[in-house]
Amino acid sequence: MKQYLIIETRDPIECRDVDAMASLAADLARSGASASVLLTDNGVFAARIGAATDALDVLSSAGVGVFADNFSLSERGIESASLAPGVRPATVDLVIDRLLEGASVMWR
Repeated sequence: MKQYLIIETRDPIECRDVDAMASLAADLARSGASASVLLTDNGVFAARIGAATDALDVLSSAGVGVFADNFSLSERGIESASLAPGVRPATVDLVIDRLLEGASVMWR
């Protein structure tokens, strides 16, 4: 099975393309691939409970794994308890692990 990891760095309030990323990841998962998203930098703002984006709903309904970079969360004062259901904290080691597993990685 083909694996994909999409790294999203943009805040969904600043950039509406975050919804397009969610749609892409969901389409990949629906086509039978294993897709996941790593939110990093300002992208972690989408990981909060009540974030002003539908991206997390789109991702979860398609079975896409969603991770939020621990360092980015810490730098922005976002605690794990305030993450939306289904979002898991992770380190950037996730990228290396996925590359070693043969995943295609896209940085947005």
